[in-house]
Amino acid sequence: MNDISRRRLLGTAGAVGAGGLVVGAAGGAAAHAAAESAPATALTSVGSTEVAFHSSGKTTRSAHQAGIITPAQSTGYLIAFDLAAGAGRAQAAALLRRWSASTQRMMAGEPTGDDTGIALDAGPSSLTVTFGFGRSFFSRTGLTAQRPTQLDPLPDFSSDHLDAKRSNGDLWVQIGANDPLVAFHALRALQNEAGSAARVRWQMNGFNRSPGATAKPMTVRNLMGQVDGTGNPKPSDSDFDRRIFVPAGGGKGAGAQPEWMAGGSYAVVRRIRMLLDDWEKLPLGKQEQVIGRRKKDGAPLTGGTETTAMNLTKVGPDGKFVIPDNAHARISAPEQNGGAALLRRTFSYHDGIGQDGTPDAGLLFVCWQADPAQGFVPVQRKLDRGDALSTFIRHESSGLFAVPGAAGPGEYVGQRLLEGH
Repeated sequence: MNDISRRRLLGTAGAVGAGGLVVGAAGGAAAHAAAESAPATALTSVGSTEVAFHSSGKTTRSAHQAGIITPAQSTGYLIAFDLAAGAGRAQAAALLRRWSASTQRMMAGEPTGDDTGIALDAGPSSLTVTFGFGRSFFSRTGLTAQRPTQLDPLPDFSSDHLDAKRSNGDLWVQIGANDPLVAFHALRALQNEAGSAARVRWQMNGFNRSPGATAKPMTVRNLMGQVDGTGNPKPSDSDFDRRIFVPAGGGKGAGAQPEWMAGGSYAVVRRIRMLLDDWEKLPLGKQEQVIGRRKKDGAPLTGGTETTAMNLTKVGPDGKFVIPDNAHARISAPEQNGGAALLRRTFSYHDGIGQDGTPDAGLLFVCWQADPAQGFVPVQRKLDRGDALSTFIRHESSGLFAVPGAAGPGEYVGQRLLEGH
């Protein structure tokens, strides 16, 4: 089976569905025989969707790694690695070369060189793998002169309850796919290929609604039931690239960035626990006041649809703002933060029930921007001073990573950093 591409899908579903579920050993054997002899059928749209790994160089957008403006998938893994003791620049380059080669094959729906068979017969399923470097990576590899100032540590926030063991790291990997086995296959491949060069520092497992689960495409909902990501900047915005991606040449002045980051972006990663037991005690109206949007459709409390602009000056019969002063949507709005914008691309998580009987669940918050000092930091500072939602969430881990542009044909991710100096 190892020489069979994951693009193939055996046509067994129709045979089983037509005659009902076959029970017993004989039925199982018959189904197996049918599967062996049946011709391959077309993959569903979910399985067949493929995202390119390499930059084509034809457009500005193709210069970015996949997994940033790619629509969020139903399954996600966030993993940080630390280089092993004694490992340096040469070992890091070899590791990124191995990871890039395997990722290119897996994103195309093909088996890796030493494939485990976990995802045989599945298509690409929109698999993306995104690689980034933490601040500590540069000292470990002797490249501190190439470390961007944008990787300076994030400031402390009053809502932080951070676990250092689940924060930061030398290397960061984001995996997303619309099939759980495809995502897990990528996770295992990269973990195995780390070999003796790096060890896992932390791993977080996330999920979203599956494609096709709603009558029409919708913004994702989080575990509070709220539409999450309505205010994201759109790729069609004239200033989208300037806000989210590092320009070629690195820009000018105090915020200038190294050339190896051209086409790249900065990922702020936060594990945000939601205090769901407390949240779910709030009546619907109170929940909507905390957020500033209707729960059913994400529309602002001032009316319209999800995409209608908030009327932040509108007052009600009581003389108070319809969208309260401390509503999350009001405080985080770009117009309330000097135009600061970030691209949210999140996953939900649920890691079971804690010893106190409350769910360990919430949001794997990942946001992207060309400079965290102009994106995440000013927005989070504003939220930290008076966001009504802060009563119901707790930031438990944090990381900041420089994510370089996509590798060109024949390159591996990070090659311009690791071999360019």
